[in-house]
Amino acid sequence: MKEKLGFKSSILVGALMFGLFFGAGNLIFPVQMGQLAGENTLKATIGFLITGVGLPLLGVIAAAISRSENLFDMVKPVSKTYSVIFTCMLYLTIGPLFAIPRTATVAFEVGLHPFIEEERLKAGLFVFSLIFFAVTLYFSLKPGRILDWVGKYLTPVFLILLSVLLVATYVKPMGRIGSFTAQGNYSDRPLFTGMTDGYNTMDALASLAFAIVIISNIERLGVKDPKRKAVEIFKSGLVCVAGMSVIYASLAYMGATSLGSVSRADNGGKIMSMVSEHYFGMTGKILLAAIVTVACLKTAIGLITSCSQMFSEMFPKSLSYNKYAVVFTVFSFIIANFGLNNIIMLSLPVLMFLYPMAITLILLSILTPVINKSREIYRWTVILTVIAAFFDFCNALPARLKEVTVISRLIQFAVKFLPGFEYGFGWIVPSVCGFLIAIVICRLKKSVSFREESVVKRLVKH
Repeated sequence: MKEKLGFKSSILVGALMFGLFFGAGNLIFPVQMGQLAGENTLKATIGFLITGVGLPLLGVIAAAISRSENLFDMVKPVSKTYSVIFTCMLYLTIGPLFAIPRTATVAFEVGLHPFIEEERLKAGLFVFSLIFFAVTLYFSLKPGRILDWVGKYLTPVFLILLSVLLVATYVKPMGRIGSFTAQGNYSDRPLFTGMTDGYNTMDALASLAFAIVIISNIERLGVKDPKRKAVEIFKSGLVCVAGMSVIYASLAYMGATSLGSVSRADNGGKIMSMVSEHYFGMTGKILLAAIVTVACLKTAIGLITSCSQMFSEMFPKSLSYNKYAVVFTVFSFIIANFGLNNIIMLSLPVLMFLYPMAITLILLSILTPVINKSREIYRWTVILTVIAAFFDFCNALPARLKEVTVISRLIQFAVKFLPGFEYGFGWIVPSVCGFLIAIVICRLKKSVSFREESVVKRLVKH
């Protein structure tokens, strides 16, 4: 048994973490953020890094510190029923319902859409997604070699391709960041807007799923002690954090300077396509197609692997790992053909509901050495978080649904009574209140128990 990983092993695990987390969605969102933030890009980028980089690393560390075998085990202190419901909701969200289909649709929209005529887009998406998920399934059916596939091969290829485009933006900038005025919420609250933008990556949610893959690979490398695993995850995570931070900042810079040479666009994929064409013409479009396809492919492999492992462990009598992998891949293929815009529109309310609960779970798990997985603390904190998160869910619904009387009144109530709701953080105060209420209850119970014990001792003496 090893006490710690060597330098090369740490780099390899860090590359695995980076490869699993960094997908095409990670490419698109910071670029669009940079174009909208303009002169406030730095503040927005800092916010994006907090939720897009910091939270995913904390999620994996939390799993190791809490000595949890999986997400189901992490949530169990609340209740077994809640554990099943939350685990299924999270895995289906980052799996076949939204994240996995999105990998194929983003790769198609950003990489191949520019080469296909409008009337052939549906057929093109069908053929592309079929090939995409066939390759994904092939690698997902061999989870034991994911460290090699993602860490050794796909991640380096992705980095080389992306670096070509990013270097060009620094060598020959399209414009100056300070020359462009911030738009919308980026003008008065760029930090908080950047933080909520980081939600779109889904990486904090994915970290709770990927933790299984990452920790198991560290164990394969010889580290078995739970405390040591947390330390090694942190060390390897620094590699991941450094890589993701540099790329996110560079992508935001690309978006912020792009207005000097290209027009505004309604999503980061279109911006990247225009930037690629600006620098490299048709070659740039081909380069972008390769970058996005590789990024999406490696993320899809990690998601299929994690989802299949989790469901095969939770429901071992229903299907095996391989059968779950096939089912999730086929279902993702079907959903992907509904199109990228529909997937994003439907996923936003779900993300705004799940993220507060995921962040709360991560923080409670990190506090395990202090609170010792207290059922009281977990329950009170989670209950109030779920209630507050429901208001965020309502606020993220499509405009037509928000106009419904009941939904409209709920949103008005939240605006009035939940501090930070307008910023997307109305759940923080209720979560803290739940935690403090549980602490008080635990103290009172402990005090009562101590008094009862003292009374018994006195009676025994007499």
